[in-house]
Amino acid sequence: MSVRNLAPALVWELFDDITRVPRPSKKEGKIIAFLEEFARKHNLAYRKDAIGNVVICKPATAGYEHLPAVVLQAHMDMVCEKNSDVDFDFDNDPIKTYVSDGWVKAEGTTLGADCGIGMAAALAVLLDENIAHGAVEALFTVDEETGLTGAFELGEGMLNGKYLINLDSEDEGEIFIGCAGGVDTVATFNYTDEEAPKNYAYFRVDVSDLLGGHSGDDIDKGRANSNKIIGRLLWEAAHSYEMRLSYFCGGNLRNAIPREAYAVFGVPMHLKSSFEKRYRLFAEDVKAEYRHTEPNFKITLNEIAEVATVIDENTQKALIDSLVGVPNGVISMSAAVPGLVETSTNLASVKFEDGNRIVVTLSQRSSVESAKTYIMQSVESVFTLAGAEVVHSDGYPGWTPDPSSRLLQITVDSYRRLFGTEPKVRAIHAGLECGLFLEKYPDLEMVSFGPTLRGVHSPDERIEIATVGKFWSLLTDVLIHIS
Repeated sequence: MSVRNLAPALVWELFDDITRVPRPSKKEGKIIAFLEEFARKHNLAYRKDAIGNVVICKPATAGYEHLPAVVLQAHMDMVCEKNSDVDFDFDNDPIKTYVSDGWVKAEGTTLGADCGIGMAAALAVLLDENIAHGAVEALFTVDEETGLTGAFELGEGMLNGKYLINLDSEDEGEIFIGCAGGVDTVATFNYTDEEAPKNYAYFRVDVSDLLGGHSGDDIDKGRANSNKIIGRLLWEAAHSYEMRLSYFCGGNLRNAIPREAYAVFGVPMHLKSSFEKRYRLFAEDVKAEYRHTEPNFKITLNEIAEVATVIDENTQKALIDSLVGVPNGVISMSAAVPGLVETSTNLASVKFEDGNRIVVTLSQRSSVESAKTYIMQSVESVFTLAGAEVVHSDGYPGWTPDPSSRLLQITVDSYRRLFGTEPKVRAIHAGLECGLFLEKYPDLEMVSFGPTLRGVHSPDERIEIATVGKFWSLLTDVLIHIS
């Protein structure tokens, strides 16, 4: 069954169109062109700022011209993750979608429902002539996933609305009025190549099939971090088996819990059997640790041919000690909002790069600014003690909840009326662009809601079909009742 046959038809048809346009973060040229052509085709005014954000404008319904404009906001870019055995070019290939058991999924890649379904809903509002509303501004931002660049550099005068509805949430039945702020940390080690020692047995260890997920939404679910697991094994091998490391590669994106990692290393031949025995015990121990949260967890060890080089021992020790020692996961829960993660950090990726550099990328989040600074300092301290060069991104602010917002009350009332039940009003640990919009437009009232997405930022990403209809009904009802 094609997604184009699903209801509400207009939303799903537009979503299908969007999945056919490649849109990796920082490579949004094709989706920008798609949006500009959409505006021209439907005789809608649009504007684009220097960074590439696009606003498409729809005039007010006759008789509603006096009402304040409403901004519908979604980001253009998508996280590009795939299973290692899938041949896919995110720069050129359309996403291959399919319907299964009430969900829309992609074949071995991320689906891009984050935030493609939000884009589709905003475009559908621009086309639907059955909704009475004031002026609508549909804002599509670039590079949300890897730096919030579009929100940071939103051009002056791009928005005129009083209300902003962010369409980038992932839990139907929940209305979000606040989010965490965040910062990225990059630690770089410089190493020297050394000739690989002789009379060593060399191995490749792989961790795969972890659930991964969004480093904000899923950080509290107890999921394994592939970089941490590889680091733990290498720590034992270095301390007890004279291990020498040749290569390490794990994770990809700063805002995704890493699902896969591997390392190439050697141990002396006379310690080979002892190490292999210890490896088997280690593998069983880790499987037992994660038996409830990682049902598909795999770790494999394969002997390989001799390697040419290993990294110098000082850098090896510094890297492995810091990977094991750096905090990862939930740091604290909120005392103000029950069930909300307050502060967390994610060991996102470890990459060997040209120029004998090892680059470790991490992200920290918190809904408390001072706590965000503290966890950032903790992470920096671990890597600084290990001799790495450490830099941080500029970071982004959180979005402070406003429970008295008129827009919130309208949204809650709409949900009650439509579905006969009370929505949850909450803050989210993931980062949204809303805090940055408030810096530029401090009088905005904002809410965020969306359909149910799961497995976001991983090839398991999927969207629950039944919730898209509820999402669309809520969005259109809110627009009507703002009027």
